[in-house]
Amino acid sequence: MDNRKKHNIDIVGIVHNLWSNKRRFFKVWVWTFVLSCVWILPQPRYYTTEVSIAPESGEGSTAGSLATLASNFGLNLGQGATDAIYPQLYPDLMGSTDFLVGLLDIKVTTLEGDISTDYYTYLRNYQKKNYLTYPFSWLRRQITNLFKEPEAEDVGKGGKRFDPFRLSESTTKVLKGIQNDVACTYSRTTNVVTISVTDQDPLVCATLADSIKEHLQNYITDYRTKKARIDYEYYKQLTKEAKTQYEQISREYARYADTHQNVFLQTVKTKLTDMEYEMQMKHEIYTAMNTREQSALADLQARTPVFTTLTNATVPIKPAGPKRMIFVAAMLFLATIGTIVYLYRRELREWF
Repeated sequence: MDNRKKHNIDIVGIVHNLWSNKRRFFKVWVWTFVLSCVWILPQPRYYTTEVSIAPESGEGSTAGSLATLASNFGLNLGQGATDAIYPQLYPDLMGSTDFLVGLLDIKVTTLEGDISTDYYTYLRNYQKKNYLTYPFSWLRRQITNLFKEPEAEDVGKGGKRFDPFRLSESTTKVLKGIQNDVACTYSRTTNVVTISVTDQDPLVCATLADSIKEHLQNYITDYRTKKARIDYEYYKQLTKEAKTQYEQISREYARYADTHQNVFLQTVKTKLTDMEYEMQMKHEIYTAMNTREQSALADLQARTPVFTTLTNATVPIKPAGPKRMIFVAAMLFLATIGTIVYLYRRELREWF
């Protein structure tokens, strides 16, 4: 049995009551508007740039058609048995530490030209903040420094500046900020990869979008051609050694033949025959290695992926945010709802 009481809502009475409290609403709106403006106006503006690329598929036509058809239904057939990083994994790849560390040394320059440094230094030392948060940030740093040990500098292996295996706390914070500012999406239907970059400076934003696109293309190219490049360098070295040996035995044969032109000893003829046979064998080895080298070079070229740039990076003119008018309007709306709830708090308790 339902014991809840039924309440009749007097719409006319509610409207009359709200109108009688118009002074209260006006005060709330004024204070909300002022406080919202005080908070949102010092917020630094930010810009967004997008670039779109279409990666080349590494499969045959039939397999590619099946994979594209399956992707429309949310299925993943992969991009070939030998390609472990296919376009669907590009967003995960760009979020990895190894990839993000490679972005820290990108050279950036602001639109005004007053700052020209690497991306890591720019994010760490030249980011604008709301000045209203300065006291809280200062107090938090002072408290943190009381319990914080001196931070070691980033020194990677082989003299590198950053080591993805072991990063300092400040570098880790910078990488988390990059993860929030750089986004990558993949469209299953169009097979298009879109890279979006957000930054406080429009020129830095466009520079980063173009550099990250190039970095992603180089990363994928290095991955897909790694074994082919190793094979090519291997056969290139063998060809060089075979050529050196062939040229050496050729010079020895020519020198020995010139110095024994009028000699009819059988030992001399035998040695000349042996040297000629060895020279021919070295030439065959050199020819075979040269053929292998050219084949490896062709395989390297075949494995090198092709990326078609659909949308280039451009310097944005208008900021993407913050949406100040929308923020103020949302705060006014919430203040209005809160005021209504406050006026009818007793009735709401009875109803619920």
